[in-house]
Amino acid sequence: MKFNALLKLIGRQPWFDLATVVQLADEPRAQLQMQLYRWCRAGKLLPLRRGMYAFAEEYRRMSIEPAELANHIYSPSYLSLQWALSYYGLIPEKTVTFTSVTTRQTKRFENDFGMFSYRHLKPDVFFGYHSLKMNGHDVRIAMPETALLDLWHLEPGPWGEERMMGMRFQNVELLDMTRLAEFTQRRAMPKLAKAVYAFTQVATLETEGTVEL
Repeated sequence: MKFNALLKLIGRQPWFDLATVVQLADEPRAQLQMQLYRWCRAGKLLPLRRGMYAFAEEYRRMSIEPAELANHIYSPSYLSLQWALSYYGLIPEKTVTFTSVTTRQTKRFENDFGMFSYRHLKPDVFFGYHSLKMNGHDVRIAMPETALLDLWHLEPGPWGEERMMGMRFQNVELLDMTRLAEFTQRRAMPKLAKAVYAFTQVATLETEGTVEL
């Protein structure tokens, strides 16, 4: 296959995988895989993960939103944890790594668009996310309450008031406390119930102006 033929076949997709090329091109899989490798070496393609690629910027016909890419590099998944908390302004730090949760095993990928980290969640607690527009792209991201629960669930150790204060949570008035309580009940984990209680105590002090989170 010539590179121009690849552009003609899938040039309007922001990214693609080897399986798609094999399906569309009438050539042996091993031959196509070697050709894709050579185009990566030549700088015409960018490897996103094993078997997944994007066109280099000079050949790209569609923009790539890294947050949307995070949903597709490893799916099913949704952005959550520190990245989502930073996006909503619930923590002051800007998070460079795109942190997500998935029902698959924990993984980490790095490519030209950033660092992508995925933490495992059991299927029965994989809920509480929605789709938002980011720079014109649809991105699956945890609701703010879910991002908190995912953090408290996946980070080891108890979440008491002192630890909550150390996170310097802010803009807590944006949270739907009824939804937080509902999602906590659905997860039915004592650790989360204790974390929500501690968070509520500290958040109450913060809204009263007694302490800075």
